[in-house]
Amino acid sequence: MKIHSLITDTAALRDLCDRFSQADFVAVDTEFMRESTYWPLLCLVQISDGNEAAAIDPLADDIDLSPLLDLLTTNHDVLKVFHAGGQDVEIIYNLTQKTPQPIFDTQIASMAISQAEQIGYSSLVESWLNIDVDKGARFTDWSRRPLSDRQLEYAIGDVTHLARIFPRMLDRLMETGRGEWLNQEMEKLADPARYAIDPDAQWHRIRAQGRKPDVLGRLKALAAWRELEAQDKDIPRGRIMRDETLADIAAHPPRQQAELAKVRGLSNGWKDNDIGERLMQVLATAGPLPAAEMPERKNGAPLGREGALVADLLKLLLKIRSRELDVASRLLARSDDLENLAAGVRRNMPLLEGWRYEQFGKDAVDLVEGRLAFAVTDGKMTMTRLGDPSQADAIAP
Repeated sequence: MKIHSLITDTAALRDLCDRFSQADFVAVDTEFMRESTYWPLLCLVQISDGNEAAAIDPLADDIDLSPLLDLLTTNHDVLKVFHAGGQDVEIIYNLTQKTPQPIFDTQIASMAISQAEQIGYSSLVESWLNIDVDKGARFTDWSRRPLSDRQLEYAIGDVTHLARIFPRMLDRLMETGRGEWLNQEMEKLADPARYAIDPDAQWHRIRAQGRKPDVLGRLKALAAWRELEAQDKDIPRGRIMRDETLADIAAHPPRQQAELAKVRGLSNGWKDNDIGERLMQVLATAGPLPAAEMPERKNGAPLGREGALVADLLKLLLKIRSRELDVASRLLARSDDLENLAAGVRRNMPLLEGWRYEQFGKDAVDLVEGRLAFAVTDGKMTMTRLGDPSQADAIAP
């Protein structure tokens, strides 16, 4: 495979992207820094079509990334291959308001052909290519220039290895016939709505204290305000205020700005600085959360002791089925899905739709409703289908 020198100008980038525009696929990876900023700082892009590979320097003075971004987001004839690509896709979306299309993620695909749960890149390379990846450059400062030869060698390896693995993985998927299982997962990864930041929706990610409309209204207003403050200052939202502090203020709002000095998690300066004044203005104008926006209560009865036992049985069934299919259990269902099923939920559940229902969900429902039981045959745990649901009482643990 031909490895190019670091690309630092637009002309060389355009030539490379013109050639890659004729490829069947390109493997893509990025290096970025986001520890001290709100928006991740793109420091390097690596790309390969299996025949040639290059690292591109987004921080170079004489480079315009448009040819690369066009290739990734507007050329739908070239498949874009990532490994655990959520953050890579996020960065591309931040730059273009578009996501790479079409897309393939080898971490997700691995779950359909093995029981590996979210396999890391190094483990992927070792299992498919028997190569031990040097991780020494992984946590270096990618924003510092010049980049060392070791950094570039490490970075370019991410896509040269991935370009070798992808065709083999695709062949394996075709052999198993499970390629269609992944379509929905890849569509989720490439959905622009997944990366759009709506300040008014940020309160959903914070654990609220109760369900009082006035508290939740303040929580929503404060979370949106914090998000905009963080964006404006380009610092992580936690640097403005931690989630726990924000939720505490929403539940116990100070009446005067001076009281902010007594809030755990805020410095004394909040009692008379500008950001403290803006926070108090948000509290003063925040109304109760409208009934239409109130979070839904968990459908079904609370699990309780018996429900928890049912959820444990479902987890055992998931483990058995995952082993039988040789797929990662996480691809079939997640723990909260099983708990919801045990609690009586039957709507808006991925495990009760499409291929997941056929491979696991149908049996999961039958187990909960007494039409399926566990048995031990020749020392192995198996499933026994019951003709009469009333027999379940005699068989259930």
